Amino acid sequence: MKRLRIGLVGLGKIARDQHLPALAANPDYDLVAIASRNATLDTVANFPTIEAMLGGDVALDAVSLCTPPRGRFDQARMAIGAGLHVMMEKPPAATISEAVALADMAKAKGVVLFATWHSREAAGVEPARAWLAGRQIDAVRIAWREDIRRWHPGQDWILEAGGFGVFDPGINALSIATRILPEPWRVDNATITVPAGRQGPLKATLAMLAGAVPVSAEFDFLQTGPQTWDIEVDTDAGTLVLSMGGSILRLPGEQPRKAADAEYPGLYSRFAELVATGKSDVDLRPLQLVADAFLIAERTTGDAFEW
Repeated sequence: MKRLRIGLVGLGKIARDQHLPALAANPDYDLVAIASRNATLDTVANFPTIEAMLGGDVALDAVSLCTPPRGRFDQARMAIGAGLHVMMEKPPAATISEAVALADMAKAKGVVLFATWHSREAAGVEPARAWLAGRQIDAVRIAWREDIRRWHPGQDWILEAGGFGVFDPGINALSIATRILPEPWRVDNATITVPAGRQGPLKATLAMLAGAVPVSAEFDFLQTGPQTWDIEVDTDAGTLVLSMGGSILRLPGEQPRKAADAEYPGLYSRFAELVATGKSDVDLRPLQLVADAFLIAERTTGDAFEW
């Protein structure tokens, strides 16, 4: 397959920390353009907007959208309309209807749409899925607690309407859980705490069911010190633990399995495979669970939040 000429839309922290290194290391891609209002990158063509990039003189095969979910619909729509394959950061869109519409547009246009869930590429996820297959699952516990000031410094959009708040990291846990346990999921009840003057929650608790299995989840955006990204699954063969966002797998009676971070290299390898086969990948289950939680949650107002 020829190298994919790709443009990156958005040049913020996630793009610099993850997307640029992954693209640089992957021989399937040539990064040829950047669209960003506030930053540029040497050695490639730079544009202030995706409209300017699509209308420029740089030939593209695909774009990767690294912008916040609100507003991403129009970016993806324009790229699909231009006949480009599209890869989207998580969450894929601000609403389920936006994501469904984009999937329909991509199918009609004959291009690939990839709604990514980077945490599914963590080293322990697929081995955990394989180990759980065929076993009796008794209960699942999710604890996803991190420091917003450390991971999203000054990013006010994340606490605005459409920014997801604590569900921005929490949806990573849900993406792993729905991958390793493919049963039908639903939200039974939820509580969220929104700081005064903001729209996005800083804390949330969910009670869910994966088939008939009870699942509890605690999301907290205000944890300082050591960070917690754990999923525990009680089974008839003991308790499986995925920690550090899925990078460490602990199975009963075995030593922990650890591996280096390769989530974004995995995503770009997957995107290249999808383009080669002409198949889209748009799994909306994690987004559906977050949407359901917002719909039924008991809401409380917390203290005002300042950076």
